[in-house]
Amino acid sequence: MKLAAPPSPGRAYTADENARMLAEAAKLRSKNMYPALVLDLNCGLRDKELRELRWQQVDLIHKKQLTVGKSETDAGTGRVIPLNETVLAALEMHAAWYIRRFGECKPEWYVFPAGKGQPNDPTRPITTLRTAWTKVRDKAKVVGRWHDNRHTLVTELAESGAGDEVIMSIAGHVSRAMLSRYSHVRMEAKRRALDEIAARWRAADEKRNEEAERQDQAGAVSESVVIQ
Repeated sequence: MKLAAPPSPGRAYTADENARMLAEAAKLRSKNMYPALVLDLNCGLRDKELRELRWQQVDLIHKKQLTVGKSETDAGTGRVIPLNETVLAALEMHAAWYIRRFGECKPEWYVFPAGKGQPNDPTRPITTLRTAWTKVRDKAKVVGRWHDNRHTLVTELAESGAGDEVIMSIAGHVSRAMLSRYSHVRMEAKRRALDEIAARWRAADEKRNEEAERQDQAGAVSESVVIQ
């Protein structure tokens, strides 16, 4: 009996959809959208965490990580997320633009500044990415919500075999329903991996059988020639 999958908390974008959205985001006049989308797809930040991110939370040079969220204890610093090569490249490019635009990246300034059309006030965070997101999604011909970027990352982590602790250390709190869903995703990923092994073995067996059959046929032909 096959158990039903827990209800999905959203949809995960495919690699092709991600690529199309990023390509369209890079074309926009606003300089916030592309790095914001890269960051969300690779770090799984919540909307407010992303919009209110400050440069003091980002280390592009030494530890190559960012810190977000609040810790439950006074001694804690929130969750720390390593930055992969894709995020580093996007944020470095954004920082270079930022310095040209504002002269520097002050620690207390927001990574994604406020402003209509073009960001113009680094002391205030962008209030919404809705307009830019709608343009990106429509031009890329992708159906989904901004929150699905976060869901995409967590799904990819689950498919890679990451456990609940690793997922929550990156994405923060995840509901029981979502963890149940991702547990199912992990099981399906394991099943696909094992099915692929079985398929490779089956293909190898078929190849050996075909080779044995060709050898038998060649042997039969040789005997026929000798008899004649």
